[in-house]
Amino acid sequence: MAEEPQAIQVIRLILETIWTLLKVNCELIRVFITWILAPEPKDISEDIVLITGAGHGMGREMAVRFARLGAKVVCVDINPKGNEETVNLIRENKGKAFKYECDVTNRPAVFLLAEKVKNEVGEVTILVNNAGIMPCKPILKHSELDIRSMMDINVHGNLWMIQAFLPSMLENNHGHIVAMSSMAGKMGLRNIVPYCGSKYAVRGIMEALAAELHEDPRNTSGIKLTTVCPYIVNTGLCHNPRIRFPSLMKVVEPGEAADQIVDAVRRNYHEITVPSDLYYTNKIYNLLPISAARMMTDFLGTGLDPN
Repeated sequence: MAEEPQAIQVIRLILETIWTLLKVNCELIRVFITWILAPEPKDISEDIVLITGAGHGMGREMAVRFARLGAKVVCVDINPKGNEETVNLIRENKGKAFKYECDVTNRPAVFLLAEKVKNEVGEVTILVNNAGIMPCKPILKHSELDIRSMMDINVHGNLWMIQAFLPSMLENNHGHIVAMSSMAGKMGLRNIVPYCGSKYAVRGIMEALAAELHEDPRNTSGIKLTTVCPYIVNTGLCHNPRIRFPSLMKVVEPGEAADQIVDAVRRNYHEITVPSDLYYTNKIYNLLPISAARMMTDFLGTGLDPN
């Protein structure tokens, strides 16, 4: 087959460039309209929601709220006592909840969990990877076990859960994966160096997964992803928060955070911060030279002191 003349190739490239720019501008307009007029929240009453770390804190609060909206909630935690308390709380309010004990760092156990849930409850349509730990101390004080445990739970746990539950979502061209990153996954903070690394990794996993799903022919925009970046939530993980201006950067209660996360899932938001106004504050922060950004954080006086 004869190769196209170079002039035709150039014209084709110019037209393709113009078409791409038009599509990009249309998408910018769509996103701006969505920002002004929030999309309608989707009905999740027929969904099966699986939440890791459901035995306390934000995990429990999200479980209660998803159940309140009519979803079947699969509560997963390594702590059976806390997990049972969450399930009982949901059932006392006429919700549908199921409890499973699982160590998310154990890949075979995660795949066994996926099979059991599929057979006993149904196919999970909303996966919330919430399990995580946050030792808070200077980098030289972290033991090897501290760091390995953090990476296993915060990073590998996300990967194993995605590998176990994504196949059925692709098969049905329907599903939603939620990952708990952190503002520490957007900016470095002292006393939580390994934690920052793990949460940057979670954001990277979700961004790369979005790119992979975009090119997967089985996913015709059926699977949604939401990355959540909380700052300081009163879950017990953060014992010594330091906040100079509480009215600007407050400690958020788990229930308030859960309200925002569940709403983001129902509106298919790609990424949110908790509290929400930090999303734009962080955009400005990232535009600054590192020296100016440090001046800004020094003035705000926020951070975490060692536990």
